[in-house]
Amino acid sequence: MVVTATRAPAAPGRAMKVLLFTGLGALFFSYYWDDNFDPASLQGARVLLTGASAGVGEELAYHYARLGSHLVLTAHTEALLQKVVGNCRKLGAPKVFYIAADMASPEVPERVVQFALDKLGGLDYLVLNHLGATPAGSRSRSVQATRWLMQVNFLSYVQLTSLALPSLTDSKGSLVVVSSLLAKFALDGFFGSLRRELDVQDVNVAITMCVLGLRDRASPAEGVRGVTRAKAAPGPKAALAVIRGGATRAPGVFYPWRFRLLCLLRGWLPHPRAWFIRQELNVTAAAAA
Repeated sequence: MVVTATRAPAAPGRAMKVLLFTGLGALFFSYYWDDNFDPASLQGARVLLTGASAGVGEELAYHYARLGSHLVLTAHTEALLQKVVGNCRKLGAPKVFYIAADMASPEVPERVVQFALDKLGGLDYLVLNHLGATPAGSRSRSVQATRWLMQVNFLSYVQLTSLALPSLTDSKGSLVVVSSLLAKFALDGFFGSLRRELDVQDVNVAITMCVLGLRDRASPAEGVRGVTRAKAAPGPKAALAVIRGGATRAPGVFYPWRFRLLCLLRGWLPHPRAWFIRQELNVTAAAAA
């Protein structure tokens, strides 16, 4: 009797891993390889930055100041804003102004944009970075909390964008939207529609959607019930990634870069997407209930 040795077929799981890592490598290099960022392009740029008093917003202000941009900073707490403004002046910002404002008030966005236009004479960049969690003292599912979240995390974004768009159109400027992974899914509808409308009308205004990890204690997702992962992305590095993306008019910025994969899964595989997001954010079973 002759015994012949045969090779067992390769496990399908191994082939899938090879494909997965190949795809991840391609995403990584496509994101980081092509970089035509010119820091000099931001010298003299007129920037309105929201959520500028702490966290990534504060780091954004400092980077813009070092690069010689003219700044209008806004946030809720005036004392913190004054500190950031002072630091920006020390870092070389030629012009820096601030306006304390609470985006939970529907009339505030118009006042903020008009203030920026009056001080700077126009806008080259609108950087939206003021996502918030449910305010202290409010039940997360109450009508009051829902209204607050809708105004701060969505309606104010729409209002600020609409009010600043004529000036951005004149300057062929950029709209930079900083969000968490969860917030991006909510904001995609409006900003995706706006991007298509600008393309149809041949309006040269770039929209850069920036998805960051949970950045610090002021991060918007920190207040979401059941989200316990809080591994911070380094503030200065995350802020620089946002600025590079806005200056190069990139359609998207993902920091850390693996968030790009999670966003791609949104349209392809809804059930695995939910699993990946839960793993990334460590959403507890109690929160899912």
